[in-house]
Formats: sequence, C-alpha cells, structure tokens
Amino acid sequence: MKTPPALVAAFVLGLAVPSPLRATDYHVGPGQPLAEPGQVPWETLAAGDTVFIHWRATPYAAKWVLCRQGTAGAPITIRGVRGPGGERPVITGQNATTRSVLNYWNRNRGVLKIGGASTPADTMPQHLVVESLDLRSARPPFTFTAPGGAQESYVANAAALHVEKVRHLVVRDCALGDSGNGLFISPDSQDILIERCFIAGNGNAGSIYEHNAYTAAIGIVYQFNHFGPLRAGCNGNNLKDRSAGLVVRSNWIEGGNRQLDLVDAEDSAAISSHPSYRATFVYGNVLIEPAGDGNRQIIHYGGDSGDTSIYRKGTLYLHHNTIVSTRTDRNTLLRLSTNDETCDARNNIIYTTLAGNNLSMIDDTGTLRLQGNWLRSGWIVSFNSGHAGTVVDAGGNLAGTAPGFLDLAAQDFHLTEASPCRNAGVALAAAAAAHQPTLEYLRHQRSLTRSTAETTADLGAHEFQAYAVWRAQQFGAGAEALPTAEPLADPDGDGATNLVEFALDSAPLSAASLPSPRAALVTLGDGAHGAIAFTRRASPHGLAYTVLTSPDLATWTPGWTLTDSGVAAGATLIDGGSGLECLVRSPAPVTGRLFFRLQIDLQ
Repeated sequence: MKTPPALVAAFVLGLAVPSPLRATDYHVGPGQPLAEPGQVPWETLAAGDTVFIHWRATPYAAKWVLCRQGTAGAPITIRGVRGPGGERPVITGQNATTRSVLNYWNRNRGVLKIGGASTPADTMPQHLVVESLDLRSARPPFTFTAPGGAQESYVANAAALHVEKVRHLVVRDCALGDSGNGLFISPDSQDILIERCFIAGNGNAGSIYEHNAYTAAIGIVYQFNHFGPLRAGCNGNNLKDRSAGLVVRSNWIEGGNRQLDLVDAEDSAAISSHPSYRATFVYGNVLIEPAGDGNRQIIHYGGDSGDTSIYRKGTLYLHHNTIVSTRTDRNTLLRLSTNDETCDARNNIIYTTLAGNNLSMIDDTGTLRLQGNWLRSGWIVSFNSGHAGTVVDAGGNLAGTAPGFLDLAAQDFHLTEASPCRNAGVALAAAAAAHQPTLEYLRHQRSLTRSTAETTADLGAHEFQAYAVWRAQQFGAGAEALPTAEPLADPDGDGATNLVEFALDSAPLSAASLPSPRAALVTLGDGAHGAIAFTRRASPHGLAYTVLTSPDLATWTPGWTLTDSGVAAGATLIDGGSGLECLVRSPAPVTGRLFFRLQIDLQ
C-alpha cells in the first residue's frame, strides 16, 4: 500500500477509471449463483474470466486444477471476497472434494494445482492471478475425494498452492498454511510474482524437506510477504529457492531452519544455464532468527545437491536488510557453499542480542564483501578455525552494541532520531543499482514509500521516519502493528487522519486537540493578499506541506511547498516553527475569490 496524500480540505476530487471488460464472472458462496467451488467450470475458463469466491463462516472443502490460458490484458483471475471482519475465504484440503469432470495427475500434491491435466486438455497455463484466498491443509494425515469418488491421501510434500508449470503468474494477498509446503513451484515455470501473502505454519514434524515456500522458476519476485514460523516441530526452511532471476525484496521473514536457503537448480538445466542464475538480489527485508530456532545459519547461498558444477557460483547482492537474532547461542549470518560463491553486503543492519563474538559472518567457504553495514561489535569471521573463506572489509562499516531501534521488544525496527544508522549508507554495487529500494515493508503484508526526505540513505530495511517515532510516542509499544496507528486511520474520529495530526502537531487520541487551518487576509502596500494559517512540525518531519490555490474549487494550482530541505518558491512564508502558527500568503493581491488547500504527503 503506497500511502496517498492526506488532504486537509473540504473538497476532494476523484477520478473513476472504468475496469476492462471481462468475458464471464463466476460468483461462489452464500446467496451467490454457485454454492461451491466445484460448480465452477474450471476446465473451460477463458481469458478475462474471473471467479469470485465469497467468504463464508465454514471453509470450502474443495480442490481443483487450473490449466487454462489468459492473456496479458485479460488474465484469468481467482479472487477471494473478504468477509465482514476482513477474513479471507478459506479453501481447505481436509476432506475436500474434487470437481468430478476434472482429471489431473499429482492431485495428492495440493489444494489448488496449476498446470498438468488431462481434463482440461494439458497446456502451458499462462497469465493467471490468484488473490485473497486462504489455502490450507494439504498434508498427511488429511485425505480428499478424487474426481472418481475414491478417498486419497496427501503426500508429505503436498502444498497449499502447487504450481507444476506456468507462464506469468501473480499470487497476491493469499494465506498459505497448514500444509507440507505452503507454496511449491516446479522448474517449468517463468515470470512469477508473490506479493502481500502470509505464508506460515507449514512443514511436517521432524522433516527438513518441506518448507513454507519451495520454488524454482526463471524470473520470480517475492515482495511485501509475511513469512512466519513453520509448524511446531517442523525443521524445514522458511523460503527455499532454486530459481534464476530471484528477487526477494521488502518481506518479513521470521523463523525456519534457515530464513533463506538459496541453492542450486538441481532439476533444471534451463534454470542453471539461464543468464540470470548467477545474480540474486535480497534487499529491504526484515530477517528474524528467533531463540531456539533450527540451523544457526540465517542465509545459505550456493547449492545443496552435491553437484557443485551447477551451484549458483555467482553473487548474492544483500543490501538494506535488517537482520536480527535473539538466539541464546551462536549465530552465523551466511553460508556460502563453495569458494565460487560471493556475497556483496551493503547498508544492512546485522544485530544479535548476544555479544558479538557469538556472531560469525561466514560458515566456511566463499567471499563476503562488507561495506557500509552496521554490525554487532566483536563479530568474528567464522567459528571454524580452519575456514577457507574470506571476509573483506571494504570500508564504511559501523560497529556497536545497539543500532538504535525504536522498540526491539515490540519488533519495531524503525530507527530513532539518534540512531548511528541514519545517513550512513553507501552506494550500491553497479550490478545492484537497478535494485535500489523505493518501497519498504509495512506490517503486515503491505508497503510504504521509502522516505526520500534525506539525501543519504539509512541502513537497514527502514529509512528513518519521524512519523514512526511519533507513532510510538502516541500509541505505545507495538504501535507499528496497530491498525489505529496507521497513517490514514482516524482513531479519535475528528475527521483528521493520524498523518494530518502528526503534521499539524496535534494529538491523535484527542478530538479536541486539532488546530484546524484557517483562511486570512494580509494587507500590504499593494493590496490584500490571501493567506492560509496552520501549525506545523519542526524538522525532521519527513513531510511535504503543499499549499494549493483555486479561484473556483475546480482547478487547483500548487503554489508553495515546505519540506525538511526548505521552502520552494511560489508564495511567502511567515514561519512560527513547530507548535506555532505559520502563515502562507499569495505573492499577488487578491482580485477575486481565492481558495486554499493544504496537502500533506509523506516523503
């Protein structure tokens, strides 16, 4: 979610954009034309078709295959319609029934399967969107009813969403849980976007082979997802991937045997020979290693098949991540599988609650290049005294005992105003220049424009944001995760969002505190000038205050902007400072009616 401008105005313009025509809409649920997902003609869906599955109090016990083709302009979409409390409709594999006319192999591998069928006729599925569904419970000992009526059991590596093959797939705002793998994507897949999903609670007890996500594709992006811990007693990784062209950006990844296990394409020569196989980009993420978790390594990059000829043997670009460990024993940031693997790490915060000598940078082999990172003082290269790898200090690294988080206990990893990580960033490697973070993770499963209020980047997943500091002061511990503390919420019901309350230096939980902007006339030698008066915050505020004028409430002209960098030309400012009234007057005398509007944007 990109936070839109907050407007202090009595008149707001809107623009309605017509949606593209769709071939057919299918509605499933209470009071809808179709009662169950099994009544949808999955075998004949065509480009532009949309299946709406409406929330109901009891889960839909259904499973099916999607093996059809949309187009870039008219994808086939399966969309959950949320309930009154925002609940996603639940599709459970436990005791699920399969539509009788469908015929597809590997039906014991998932609740929703994409690709690989006899009925409908097998094809390469393409241009598909799956969004806002809660897919769950594909694992032993659960069973389901096959198309012919027989009872069958799920296998251990079954997935909530099993992709056998696809071109151009978007999985958005879904929950994938209580399965062997939450998400499984096979190698004959290309151009995948996984965004704003909650993937947690997967795996099989005592097994290291099933994961929250296990994927292999050419071109796959993970962004704004919340990866939570696996099921209790399960030893798989959080995100395990064997892809080419992998980008993992602005996610929250907590727990797992490893948070990231980025290994070789053991089953696909097409992936391992692809030009994008040798460069992997991981940035803007929050990676959390909890106490008592599995492997002490947070990230593994390279391979695990044993055939080192197909290991990644390239560069992991690791930048602007916040990496936090609360382990009560030793921790290793990175395992590079061989000396042919390299990690270029810049602008990260790497923090452990233990003394730094409990944190090693590498396991054994490979080259780690550190530049412009904040690291816990006392870190060591490796716990292996005979290690063959190298850690290169390329300069600009900081060390200390606390990076300046707002609230470590509440997992609010925004920076305080006094944090040493502010304005400490260095330039990214040339190969990573196209992966400069412009958005950041917003708890949970959303995004926010990364602040550009300061010219030098901060370290970690979050750019300093004065609003975050204010939010913690006003709403207390854990405020980052409170819906009432969001920028566009209005908890005191006074008609002003939290962002406006922040900008005008008022209290968000007291409706009586809001100092409303007011109109004024300023008489000078050349006549009467129109003006607007308002209260503003002192720098740093990370805001853009823009005054717009209009003669008719229809056409608005931006006339003056104040940011932390100063004032843009266009009008005259009489600035009282934070908590005092500022006056912005028009540069020319008023000859008719003149209306003012104050627009407030997070920078």
